[in-house]
Amino acid sequence: MSPSGQRDDANARNGVILGLVAYTLWGVFPVYFKWIEDVAALEVLTHRVVWAVPFGALIIFARRQWLEVRGAFVDRTMLAWLALAALSISANWLIYIWAVQNARIFEASLGYYINPLMYISIGVVALGERLRKLQVVAVVLAGIGVMYLALSGGIFPWVALSLAALFTAYGVIRKQVAIGAMPGLFVETTLLFPFAAVFLGMLMAGQVASFGAGDTGLSSLLMLGGPITVIPLLLFAIAAKRLTLTTLGFMQFLAPTLQFCTGLYYGEVLTSAHLVCFSCIWVAVAFFSYDAVMAGKKKPPQAKPARA
Repeated sequence: MSPSGQRDDANARNGVILGLVAYTLWGVFPVYFKWIEDVAALEVLTHRVVWAVPFGALIIFARRQWLEVRGAFVDRTMLAWLALAALSISANWLIYIWAVQNARIFEASLGYYINPLMYISIGVVALGERLRKLQVVAVVLAGIGVMYLALSGGIFPWVALSLAALFTAYGVIRKQVAIGAMPGLFVETTLLFPFAAVFLGMLMAGQVASFGAGDTGLSSLLMLGGPITVIPLLLFAIAAKRLTLTTLGFMQFLAPTLQFCTGLYYGEVLTSAHLVCFSCIWVAVAFFSYDAVMAGKKKPPQAKPARA
């Protein structure tokens, strides 16, 4: 094998490892939020934003991406899109934190299972794209599962649908701007920072903040919200440059699967309606993944994402 071929293989192997670590970290997020479940979801969100900014700045400095960040701040159109993205992802984070704290991990994981299926549905409705046969089957199965949970189980899965819709919206918005994952996240959290800092200051002034209330361990865990927000995205951004989109498509289902397992670990009630719903979703995911592989084989090799 030529040296260039060996380098490509090594890059692919490293990409797989980094991608698996990123999705594993996202998958075990509920454990972190369970550790701090006595802290109100909104306060947890503010700490994620506040501590993500300085940690993100270090990453941006190390990767020499300040010019890309500066370009976003001077381009009003890009900044407006990123502000909209910041609102979408922060709402997504807030609902997810609340769901974990209120024993709704199963429903949260369901949201990230159906997110790719919702994404292709948006493509049909908004962009007039045509679905392949297996994609149609996958979307219909997912819809049947969600409807069964709502009608038979008496549970309207608003958490799952909200998480999926907000994350889909975030993905659509981010496609409107040419900026890498890390610089984009840094700009988004920087835009949210003033609001988060003011809210946190009000809590501390009113002596109702959990941070700095004498529990050093809890305060340290809240500060950890910054790194755990930034590190998985950094690993994913590096992996995305080394892997095909098909491989990344398979990996994305690791996170909700691990979230589902954490729900089992924490003893959440898994009803028969949940089982029917998740069975439909898992079969839909299988069809979706098989279709992606088959479609990938029919096309010339795709260029890997250029930005991170």
